[in-house]
Amino acid sequence: MKILIVEDEPRMRELLRRGLTEEGHVVDLAGTAEQARQSASHIDYDVVVLDWGLPDTDGLTLLRNWRSEGLITPILMLTARGSSGEKVLGLRTGADDFLAKPFAFEELLARLEALHRRASALGTATTQLGDVSFERNKRELRCGGRSATLTAREFQLLSALAEQPGELRTRSELLSQVWGPHFDGDPNVVDVYVGYLRAKLETVGARRASISTVRGSGYRLDVRAGESA
Repeated sequence: MKILIVEDEPRMRELLRRGLTEEGHVVDLAGTAEQARQSASHIDYDVVVLDWGLPDTDGLTLLRNWRSEGLITPILMLTARGSSGEKVLGLRTGADDFLAKPFAFEELLARLEALHRRASALGTATTQLGDVSFERNKRELRCGGRSATLTAREFQLLSALAEQPGELRTRSELLSQVWGPHFDGDPNVVDVYVGYLRAKLETVGARRASISTVRGSGYRLDVRAGESA
């Protein structure tokens, strides 16, 4: 993997660089948000390790800016606090995983490898969902000349639903697949993000693709064929 480490503490940066390099990965380092922005604007990384506390701006702000600019690279956030509320905030802002300091290097490595596998499995093809084109490489929905860009989490959730159109996906399944098997935040986050996806589908004027609620169970992506001529 090609990895960007965004960490302001020199000793931690070097430990991560050394460990990941010994595992065969290519590692770039950034000690500030500005250095990270410069690196990410010129290089396509496979994953980013982002510390919450940075000297020029906090990691959450950098994360929010990246996602608003369309960066879809998987991001694992590091924090010295690791409270449940902080995890939820980071994940809702667009982080793909979360790890509290201190941590075992082996766990960090395993989480980065999992993020990379998940991103690779999503692929870059365009999937047709009724009258909506789901352009994975651009993380975008298109329909009748309208378009809407998805956040990283919206993208992952729609990808999970699109694996089995017409089939029920329970909240627990979606939580595990999209937020990770160890997510310990509010499970209602699934409902919140389904609402976001529905709004994006409405924005592009989708008529033959929608997300239905299966009361008490979960959600289903409904894709309908076009009318016959």
